[in-house]
Parts: sequence; structure tokens; C-alpha cells
Amino acid sequence: MNKIRTFWEDTAKVWLHEMRDMFKDEGALLFVILLPLSYPLLYSWIYNNEVVREVPVAIVDNSHSQTSREFVRHVDASSDVRVAAICNNLEEASRLVGQQEVYGIILLPEDFDRRLGRMEQAHVSVYCNMGLMLTYKAIFQTCTAVAADMNAHIQIALSGNYTNRDDQITASPINVADVPIFNNTGGYGNFILPGVLVLIIQQVMLLGIGITYGTSYEKRRFGRLTDMYERRFGLARIMVGRTMGFLVLFLLIATWVLLAVPRLFHFVQLLHAYDFALFVLPYLLACIFFSITFSFFVRQRENV
Repeated sequence: MNKIRTFWEDTAKVWLHEMRDMFKDEGALLFVILLPLSYPLLYSWIYNNEVVREVPVAIVDNSHSQTSREFVRHVDASSDVRVAAICNNLEEASRLVGQQEVYGIILLPEDFDRRLGRMEQAHVSVYCNMGLMLTYKAIFQTCTAVAADMNAHIQIALSGNYTNRDDQITASPINVADVPIFNNTGGYGNFILPGVLVLIIQQVMLLGIGITYGTSYEKRRFGRLTDMYERRFGLARIMVGRTMGFLVLFLLIATWVLLAVPRLFHFVQLLHAYDFALFVLPYLLACIFFSITFSFFVRQRENV
């Protein structure tokens, strides 16, 4: 019984020593406390809108036909895209993209209406700024929806049907009901943030533990402390103490990052307390052991 009590007392001393060293280091404090508090808020704020509206695009209409103007009107009437400029050629539209006045280009070729009149397939080219996924999604999906709607009207006009029901079957022979599961908003916030928040925990853990041990190496006291610890406490107590100290600290951080932040920004969340513990505890332990192992290769703070 006394051996068990001594084991946990020594473990607690190692725990307190590790926490004291970490909280004395301004750099480690920045990565361990301030970064996990602010980093998830920044990411969540960026993607909080889920979707973007009225994304400006440039139109290059080489067809100058009634059908091409109808396509442009439908695009401009959508809630996601706004026609901001009508350009004479692709080079002029590309300059607007480079100046960030528009985020995409819709090119209607010269034979757009002529191919439709000859019962051939016409093409519309859509150029998007792939640096911004939200704007790309808005432009591409809008053009796809407008094309599908115009396709349906063309099919109905050529079918020679007599009733509205016949027109519906001609335009949509197979009716597909789209029911989003888990990501009911269809936005990038609910899609990206669950994975990003988990990676943030690993990142701050690796940086915080690494910079703490890197500082110890720089001060040329890490080796002596380790030898002293091994003689006084033993390797088992050292590893358990360090692991428990980091586990308690990062368990609080994980609670903030994985539970509080999604609720603040109203992201879809299906995580319960039991599932949270079942996932987070082994994940944090794996990250802690990896970070401690990684720290032995860190000889300077900047190496992290």
C-alpha cells in the first residue's frame, strides 16, 4: 500500500514539475493556451456562413443570341451568383479575376445557339478561382442548375406532349429526392471543421510539448534533469507523471475545441459525453506519446 502511495506521490511531483516548466515558458504558453483558444474560433468564423451569396462573375458571351442571354439572365437571377461584368473576350475577364473584382468567368461560345438549333450538344465553359472553395461551389453549382433547367425546357419543347404530367416525365423520368444527412446545411463549415478541429489539438500538442523540451535542451539541463528523475523516481513514474499532466491539460483543451466551439457557431453536432470520452482519451494518449517521442529529436525551440 505504501509503495502504491509513494508511486502516485512521485508521479504527482513529476506532473507538477512538467506543468510548472510549461507555464513558465512564454512560447509554450502561447501554443498550449492561446493558440487552441483562438485558432478554432478563427477557422469556425471563416466557415460560419456555410455558403456564400452574390458571388461576382464575368460573362463572355460570344454567341450574342437570345438563348445565351437567357442563360445569363438565369445565372444573374440566382441567389448565389451575380453578373458583375460583361467582357468582350477571355483575356479581359481574366484581368478582372486577377484584380479580384470577380471570382469566376462564364464563357458562352460563338456556336452556342447554332448547335442547339441543329439539335447538337452545346457547351458552356466555367472558369473558377479554386483558391476559394466556397465561391467555386456557388458558381459551379449555379451554372449546373441553370443548364439542367434549360435542358428540361428544351426537352419539353421538342417532345410534343399534350399534358403537364407528360412534360414532367419527359424532363425528369427518374425523380431523385436529395436528403442531406449529418451535413444538412450542405456547407463547408460542417464538412471541414470536424476534421480541422481534431488536427488542431494534435498540432498544438506537438508544438507545446516540443517547444518545452526544446527549451530544456537549449538550456543544457534536460539531460541532467532526466538523470536526476530516473535516480529519484524511476522511468515509469516519469512517463506516467508527464502523460497524466499533459492528458488533464489537453482534455480541457479538447473539451473546448470539440464541444464548446461547434456549439458557439451552431455547427451540426451529434457527439455525446460517452462517445466523446471513447474517442478523445485514446486519441490524446496517442498524440501525447507521439509528441514526447518527437521531442527527443528537438534540440532547439525553432526546430518545432
